[in-house]
Amino acid sequence: MKSSKTRCLGILTAGGDSPGLNAVVRAITKVAMGEFGMRVLGIQDGFRGLVENRILTLDDATVSGVLTRGGTILGTSRDKPHSMPMGGRLMDMTDAAVENAQKHQMDCLVCLGGGGTAKNAFRLAQRRGINVMTLPKTIDNDVFGTDVSFGFDTAVSIATEAIDRLHTTATSHHRLIVCEVMGHRAGWLALHAGIAGGADVILLPELPYDLEKIAEFLLERRRHGKRFSIIAVAEGALSRREADALAAAKAAKDKETKETKETKETKEKDKDKDREKDKDRRKTRDLDRPDKGEGLGELSTEADDVDAFRADLTLNVSRLHDETMAYHVVQEPMASRLARHLQALTGVEARVTSLGHVQRGGVPTAFDRTLSTMMGARAAELLAEGQYNVMVAYRNGVCVPVPLAEVVGRKKLVPADHHLIHCARQVGTCFGD
Repeated sequence: MKSSKTRCLGILTAGGDSPGLNAVVRAITKVAMGEFGMRVLGIQDGFRGLVENRILTLDDATVSGVLTRGGTILGTSRDKPHSMPMGGRLMDMTDAAVENAQKHQMDCLVCLGGGGTAKNAFRLAQRRGINVMTLPKTIDNDVFGTDVSFGFDTAVSIATEAIDRLHTTATSHHRLIVCEVMGHRAGWLALHAGIAGGADVILLPELPYDLEKIAEFLLERRRHGKRFSIIAVAEGALSRREADALAAAKAAKDKETKETKETKETKEKDKDKDREKDKDRRKTRDLDRPDKGEGLGELSTEADDVDAFRADLTLNVSRLHDETMAYHVVQEPMASRLARHLQALTGVEARVTSLGHVQRGGVPTAFDRTLSTMMGARAAELLAEGQYNVMVAYRNGVCVPVPLAEVVGRKKLVPADHHLIHCARQVGTCFGD
């Protein structure tokens, strides 16, 4: 048995599920136990399981047969330790999470997830000093610092197959078919699946589109005898008008935030000056009235602070109530809005397919199983070496540790000059820009 600086580790899966999660859990467990003699614990349902102390022991029997299974045997959630719904309220459960990790003598908390999971793990490390490690999981492929995230290849395969199948019905009925794929604010999934599936139009969040240009491109295809068209659109794609409005709103909000901060700082300085003047006046009074003593002035100041605290608390509770009582609004899919506009502009019958969560499900591809196994095995080796607070990234064909501080708060988006965009333009694909 090889020596290891890590004796016990906990594994959790957080955020949306993704193909390859079970393969990673399997690889970490088998290598950590088999080569280094570590104790491996599985935490159920993400950070919530850690807070609620729902922790089980993982062994060879637990991970047997999971390599090809989609989803996650540990369960997942989007709960954050510092802001977790508990009994209808949002509460900071960081202390409970750390206490349970220490209770089980975890030397490191291994978190499988995307950008949000990395943030939450890093926050635990920064605020409470516990050792963490993350592995990049997302079908969006937007985790910064790694060439690819596990789960992405499977999602691309599913979306590509869907576009392949849509070609036959689009050709038969001479229609426009809009296929919406996931990706959040990154266009990697739409770009790869669109090229692989031969989509005629690909719309990405990084390249705001012009509806009139798309409509003219589609009509030009029909004039050349191509009586159908496939449009692959990322869920976060925006028209130029929408992008401009969003940028203006963001600029206004940033300006307001800056002005509010400056005003607040000025008011705080004025308050500090007023407090100093009050102290001086009270000291003068106290010299004239020695029976009162210095504490009276201090008590009065504390009372003012208590009143301010109560006012802030009331405001925060009100905000908290609004946040916890808010419902998720089911919106019309981007593809549906786009199809309606294009049908009106071109006069061509349009249909919509929104792939949704089907892209996350099913058996992982061979590449994702291989990538997940590589990442999991490398994670176990890094744990044995005592390398903590890093993300296991895939770069140039190998798995390497990247400091979490370089990853959190950053996203990997599609550059406008990416070689795949150039390649797609060369074969006649329209990006609507």
